[in-house]
Amino acid sequence: MVAICLQGAFDLKAPKKSPIALRMVVLAVTILCGVFICSMCMKQLGSESWSRIVKIEVAAQPCNKSTVPPSEVPFVHYPQPITYNRDECMCNPVRFFTIISSQRSGSGWFETLLNSHINISSNGEIFSNKERRSNISSIVKTLDKVYNLDWNSSASKNECTAAIGFKWMLNQGLVANHAEIADYFNRRGVSAIFLFRRNLLRQLISQLANNHDRYLKQLNGTHKAHVHTRDEANILAKYKPRLNTTSLISNLKQADEYTRDALRNLKSIRHITIYYEDLISNRTRLLDVLDFLKVPRRKLVSRHVKIHTRPLSEQIENWDEVYNALNGTQYESFLNADYRI
Repeated sequence: MVAICLQGAFDLKAPKKSPIALRMVVLAVTILCGVFICSMCMKQLGSESWSRIVKIEVAAQPCNKSTVPPSEVPFVHYPQPITYNRDECMCNPVRFFTIISSQRSGSGWFETLLNSHINISSNGEIFSNKERRSNISSIVKTLDKVYNLDWNSSASKNECTAAIGFKWMLNQGLVANHAEIADYFNRRGVSAIFLFRRNLLRQLISQLANNHDRYLKQLNGTHKAHVHTRDEANILAKYKPRLNTTSLISNLKQADEYTRDALRNLKSIRHITIYYEDLISNRTRLLDVLDFLKVPRRKLVSRHVKIHTRPLSEQIENWDEVYNALNGTQYESFLNADYRI
């Protein structure tokens, strides 16, 4: 009896397998559903949205920064301007700089030299506008715009910009806000090019002559701080100022201390210091600037024509009085020719 029961227990038939046709139907339905869902998604996205997604994925690819030395990383930037697209220059590193100088120190001529380089863009005295330097917030807002390549002339180069900056005079809010500005420069990786003039007497003559023309406008009723022809330079050079010898030494001392204080307050910034006289007598000094900015060495040119080329004795109306006032003082060297034109 038990054997019969066991035989009945193991005599169960295996379930029939599903037909092949049924499996094919299920597979076909699954494929059709997938195609339908994909087509609906594509219609909702649209071709333009899809292309934007592709572009975003391509733009999101990081630039290769392995070639940048560790010490230079804080000074290498990859700006993403909002006013134009950098396209093929996207992964070209950019360095930020500022030309820090004072009036009539050759900074205008120097800036044109830098701008003749295909990879450098310097935007002039942007803080000559008082509103931009009214407070530190306005200053920072302007700096951010320049260094994001969104300033007026940032996209003017045919080649990729490798260094972007501007010219900043000491009295244009720089000295008054030196602590905040030094902090900004160090935080953003901005390098400074200090450009000054050793001979403060020659600088004073240039300032007085420039102020004279500002009011008289000797070139066809137009004031020009810089000229491009020898004829224009000769007209402006005819003016011979008369100096107040009583206050001359104190004025020179004040100008000297003003510059020294600025250099001391901004010494924490990565910088290079150059002098106008050195650039005049030795043009290879310009190569040091290009090396400092990490741009290729190239010949730099300028259309500026120097205005005052004669000896100081021919440029000052009361030369004898000035000579006697400075002779034997710490400023005696200013009376001598310190470079050749």
